[in-house]
Formats: sequence, structure tokens, C-alpha cells
Amino acid sequence: MSDTGFADAVAVPETSGTVRARMPLSRRLRSASTYIGALIILVWGLGPFYWMAVTAFRDPAYTFDNTPWPSHLTTQNFKNAFDTSRGNNFGRALTNSVVIGAATTVIALLIGMMAAYALARITFRGKTLVAGLVLSASMFPVVVLVTPLFQLFTDIGWLGHYQAMIIPNISFVLPMTVYVLASFFAELPWELEEAARIDGASRLQAFRLVMLPLAAPAVFTTAILAFIAAVNEYLLSSLLSSDATEPVTVAIARFSGNDPLVQPYTAIMAAGIIVTVPLVIMVLLFQRRIISGLTAGGVKS
Repeated sequence: MSDTGFADAVAVPETSGTVRARMPLSRRLRSASTYIGALIILVWGLGPFYWMAVTAFRDPAYTFDNTPWPSHLTTQNFKNAFDTSRGNNFGRALTNSVVIGAATTVIALLIGMMAAYALARITFRGKTLVAGLVLSASMFPVVVLVTPLFQLFTDIGWLGHYQAMIIPNISFVLPMTVYVLASFFAELPWELEEAARIDGASRLQAFRLVMLPLAAPAVFTTAILAFIAAVNEYLLSSLLSSDATEPVTVAIARFSGNDPLVQPYTAIMAAGIIVTVPLVIMVLLFQRRIISGLTAGGVKS
């Protein structure tokens, strides 16, 4: 074999620089635009949170300092957030938010799971109409409900109580719960349910013992989204709650400082960090389950 033939037979591995050099210009531009777009979205989404964190750790005397990085650091703002001497009761508001969010999530899941199962697995007259009504309920503007709900809860004596905020929150969270779970239940294999029915299980038993465990990722995802939505609600809570039942969204908006004419921005930002960080950590820890729950119903097996 000649030297030329031997050189042709032995393939020389291409370096990454060579491959990159041979990559078409349009493909490189497309890849660069993808990274630039992701960077813009990242800055757009995390920019306000970053500035909130910077302000939360900044001395109140330098509240309006435009330095873009942390400066004049202090942790006194977090102590001020929990200080009750100025009429604020942030600790109680945190407890109220947990109670309202947990109750809303549990009730919405109990109702939503059964409604989603019925829409996905049972054929009945008016099924399409019911599904359309459930979806349209999520598009209803909240602001038009303020006056009727305020009048209703005043008449029945519920104004300022937990149920005045839990019940409206359920109506807002329930359409999303039904929509996510119905799409998931529709893709589960019918054979497992039919096998359970053949073995003597009722439809409710088949749902509880067979279908519900399979839907655990979607249920977990829906629970997280419902809880976050209930905790973030502000408009109705600002009008239907009292000092004893107000959630964190209302409590933070009503923060007062030493000077009644000056907003305690640093304490407000510290309270925002306290509320936001646990939710962020929860989403980061369970992001795989959230993604799997949102996408599992969209792929046929």
C-alpha cells in the first residue's frame, strides 16, 4: 500500500474548531440569536427580582441609590418587616396566605380531579358545552366580580373571614385544574381502567386505586400552580379581608414606616424576598415533576 493510500485510510479526527469553521453562517447566526434571546428573557425575568434583593439588603438611608450592585448592606430590613410596632403584622399575614392557599389548593384538586376525569373518560350529553364553560370561566375578568362579591359577603356576614377569599380563589384556580388534569387523564391507557372494572372494581374505585396514582405527576404539578396562584391573588383580598385575615399581598401593600408620608421600600422589598424565595426554591426542586406533569398529557403512547 502506498503512502497516499495509507494516509487516506487513516481518518484524522476533526477538531471542534474545524467543525465550527465549516458550520454554515446561517446556522451560526441562528444559534447566536437563540442564546441572545435566552439571555434577554433571563434578564427580563430576573432583573426585577435582582433589584428587589439588592434593595432588601440596602440601608434605608440609601434606598434610592442607583448603584447596580449590592452596597451599604444590612439585614435590619428583614427585622423591620416582622416588626409589629408600626402596625404591621407580616408574620400573621404569612400564616393567612398559607391557610388560604392550602385550602384553595386542596378543595380545587378534589373537585377538579373528579371533573377532569368525567370530562376525559365519561361520555354524556352536553360534554362539549361543559368543557367550554369551564374554559371560559378562566377568561372572566376578576374586576367585574369585586362589587357583587363584596355585597354578597357583606349580606351573609362573611366579609373579613377566610371563606370570603377561599371560595373566589377556588373559582379562579378550578378551570386551570380541570384543564391540566383532563388533558392528562385523556391520554392514560383505557386498558388499565377496564381491567380494574373487570376485576369487580367500581368506577370510583378504578379512579381512586388505578388512575389517580398514574396521574400523580399531573396532580402534583397542578397543586403547585394552584397554590402559587392563590397566594399571589391581591385584588379581591384587598377588599374582602380584614386585619386578622389579610394575606401577604395585602399586608405588604399596607406596610407603614416611621414616617407616614414615606413608604418603607427596603422593608417592603425584604418582605417580598421572604415571600418569593420559598416559592422559587419549591419550583426549582420540583421542576422536573412540573415539566413532566405539563407535558405528559400531550404525548400519545
